[in-house]
Amino acid sequence: MTRPNLRVRVALWLLLPLLLLLAFDAWLTYQRAMNAAHAAFDRTLEFSLRSIRDGIRLRDGRIEVDLPYLALEMFESNGGGNIYYQIREEGGAVVTGYPDLPDAKKAPAEPYSVRFYDGVFRGRPLRIAMLRLPVHDVPSAQTRVVLVRVGETIEQRQALAREILTGSLQQEFLLVVLALGIVWLGVARGLRPLNRLSAKVAARAEDDPTPLDTVGLPSEVAPLVDSINQYIGRTQLMQLSRRRFFNDAAHQLKTPLAVIQAEAELALRDSDGVGAGVGVGSASCGEDNPSGNRRQGVHLRRLNRAVQQAVRIVQQLLSLSRLDADSGYTVKHAAVPLHKVARSVTLDWSPVARSRGIDLGFEQDERIEVMGQTDLLAELVGNLIDNAIRYSGDGAVITVRVASENGQPLLQVIDNGPGIPVGERDAVFERFYRSEATQTVEGSGLGLSIVREIARVHGALIALSDAPGGGLVVSVLFPALEPA
Repeated sequence: MTRPNLRVRVALWLLLPLLLLLAFDAWLTYQRAMNAAHAAFDRTLEFSLRSIRDGIRLRDGRIEVDLPYLALEMFESNGGGNIYYQIREEGGAVVTGYPDLPDAKKAPAEPYSVRFYDGVFRGRPLRIAMLRLPVHDVPSAQTRVVLVRVGETIEQRQALAREILTGSLQQEFLLVVLALGIVWLGVARGLRPLNRLSAKVAARAEDDPTPLDTVGLPSEVAPLVDSINQYIGRTQLMQLSRRRFFNDAAHQLKTPLAVIQAEAELALRDSDGVGAGVGVGSASCGEDNPSGNRRQGVHLRRLNRAVQQAVRIVQQLLSLSRLDADSGYTVKHAAVPLHKVARSVTLDWSPVARSRGIDLGFEQDERIEVMGQTDLLAELVGNLIDNAIRYSGDGAVITVRVASENGQPLLQVIDNGPGIPVGERDAVFERFYRSEATQTVEGSGLGLSIVREIARVHGALIALSDAPGGGLVVSVLFPALEPA
């Protein structure tokens, strides 16, 4: 899903109103252009009226019209439009011209005054000029009033208005493009403080508790930075409280569990001793119910195993909590000899392996060093060996191998047990996951989760694969150690 871009959003929010304003301005511009075209062409119509006026006479009570040559030439040479005229007595019949030429709603009141109006003639819009002209016959002392109309189709006016509109739109479109470009650059420049703030936040260390600096930031961004600083402070307090809780839990839980385990083992030894004494002692000892002592020993053994499992689960949960990505824990990286750590942990687990008849071995191709923390690496190796011992079965063969693969340190734990089906190899890294085949085996399902977290904080990759001849290979590939 693509993230919204602030500059694009601002440009779009400005573009839509600008386009609406541009459309409204185009309408206004066209109206102004038509008014200007009317003003220019109306002068020609008025000139035509006055030219016709000079050819109208009243003789012997009759209106005579002699159209001047100039007016006729204008009627014939008007390219791009048609001109129509009409001469009619006021309140009387048409003297000459087109009789169906549209009439005005109101005739000019003053003599020799010109009135302009719009009409439709034969389905075409016209611009019409009307002149109220008194005509005198001096010999008979008669005066008649005629109305002179000259109409012109408005194609030329519309063409001129469109030409003016096109030029105006081109200029305004250029201005809109320039305005959007200025806004784009302005927003980009305005976002520079946010980009610098983002770079500062990205470059901060995970455990850096210092507040963000507000120097040089716009006043609009300052509340955001203050909120981030408050959030950082709350997060730091929460992490400190969490670490304190886990430290206290580690101290408060480990000690009672260790005491319970020790007491259970002592009670178990005492129970075994009493049971043994009953078999060879006096009759009074036989009265102590040796079968009850045996049952007590069974319960103590179960209690001891439960306490041991509880101790291990507590240790594993504390390890997971410490390594969790949200805990703020940071690894103190140093050059660690991986081969020595793996060999030492393998030796520590040898007695457990021998007690189950398991052949636990160690292989080392060369001296291998990694950047990491010794105790975490030892815990990683220990969890892998523990898992292999638990799930490969009695009499299995387990090999811990340290080698180099393409210049990268490689740790492998190989066993010849039942392995893990391919479909479950991602799920086994989840906390408390137990497959159907391992429900009867003692364990909490946390070992591989701890291994994954330790590998993560070391930048290592962990993979599961089939061992040659059957079994499982757990491979942990570490980043190559940079030369000094």
